[in-house]
Amino acid sequence: MPVSGCTMLAVMLLLPPLLDAMLGLKLCPSHCLCDEPSGLVDCRAVGLVRVPPNVPHGIWLLDLSGNCLTEVHTRSFVGLWSLKILLMSNSSIQTLQPQCLSSLQFLERLDLSFNRLRWLPQDFSQRLSSLQELQLDHNLLQHLDSTSLGDFESLRKLDLSYNRIRAMDVGAFSRLSRLSLLNLTGNGLNVLKDGVLSRQQRLEVLLLGHNNISLIETQALAPLRSLTLFGLKGNQLEHIRFKTFLKLQTTSTHLQMSFNPWTCDCELQRVFSKIRHVRHLHVDDYKDMVCHAPLQQAGSFLASLDSQLCIAETASELVITITVMLAVIGTLIKAEHNRSKNKQTASDTDSERQER
Repeated sequence: MPVSGCTMLAVMLLLPPLLDAMLGLKLCPSHCLCDEPSGLVDCRAVGLVRVPPNVPHGIWLLDLSGNCLTEVHTRSFVGLWSLKILLMSNSSIQTLQPQCLSSLQFLERLDLSFNRLRWLPQDFSQRLSSLQELQLDHNLLQHLDSTSLGDFESLRKLDLSYNRIRAMDVGAFSRLSRLSLLNLTGNGLNVLKDGVLSRQQRLEVLLLGHNNISLIETQALAPLRSLTLFGLKGNQLEHIRFKTFLKLQTTSTHLQMSFNPWTCDCELQRVFSKIRHVRHLHVDDYKDMVCHAPLQQAGSFLASLDSQLCIAETASELVITITVMLAVIGTLIKAEHNRSKNKQTASDTDSERQER
């Protein structure tokens, strides 16, 4: 049966999109490995300088690690609606342009570690409401604010370790109510402020080791109800307040507090004695805590001085008390002696007058 002219024309018009669709299923960026049945595209360390435009649609994992991307451009991932894992670590990324990730609404894990990011765009978290794990460790970030992290409502793990963060807005994590792990190890934080963790009732692991923290404000830990591990190794803590840790109303919390410049005195001994007698608090590295002051205690382990610090202070107080008492007694005796002497002198004077 002959094909009519109209039918032939319709077939010819349909051929280009059909061919595009067929070719689209077979697209794979140069030098990358594409396993379409598994939904994986591996572009690790193949010298890419930009996100390739011809990534097959329908994949769930894209690995761009170890390239030289420098900059991730706006809408670089358009069409990859099913992507769940995006790996871009160690790719020399300095800039994330606005809306560069906005099409990845189902993304669950994003790895941007070991790059050169100094800041995050204000819309960084927009439309990433499914993201559960974010790795930003080993970058150059200096400040955290709520505009960048505000829409990560499903985020459970956030790694910001080994950046240059010195300050965090009080509301930086205010929308991250499902966070279970927060890693801020190796930054430049000085103070853990009240209110910074106000929405983190589900937080289980808080790692703040190797910062410059010298103060934990009294209410900073109060909101935490699920904390199981609190890392404070390698900071600048000289003293801590028992009241601060008593605010931790948890079932069981392990504390890591060695490698701080502790001032080992009776007050510190009393604080740790109280902490160690609270059922739900456990100082894992108490035996590794070393004194930096006073000079006579420098280099000693706090645990080895446990029974001595307050005894020495009590002995010193006792010596001072006895010295003061002896001085008072001496003064009283001297005063009594002088009074007696004056009385005798007055008596002798009266006798002389009578004899005259």
